[in-house]
Amino acid sequence: MRAYSFLLSALLALAATAAQAQGPGGRGGPGRRMELLFKDITLTPAQQAKVDSIQARYRSERPSFTPGTPPDSATRDKVRALFQRERDDIRAVLTADQQKTFDRNLEEMRQRRPGGP
Repeated sequence: MRAYSFLLSALLALAATAAQAQGPGGRGGPGRRMELLFKDITLTPAQQAKVDSIQARYRSERPSFTPGTPPDSATRDKVRALFQRERDDIRAVLTADQQKTFDRNLEEMRQRRPGGP
């Protein structure tokens, strides 16, 4: 139990650090995407722990990028596929009502994306 509490605290600290690094008014990025996806959704502590675990797993799978160097198309495709699987895994944690809100938020994000849906 003590190890679980430590792990959960560490994950929450990492998430907070990532959110702070994004800063107010910052652009895109995984932290901002998740914030928009979870708009109007309140997670239970158990759901939050599962979501944090999913995010940590996918974060470790994402390739790192060199600032100022755009990724090649294969890397972009890999990252896009990872984000899709992460969204699907996170959606599975939600209740049916939360999934409806999550889906609505996802559609709103797609509508705002440059170039449309």
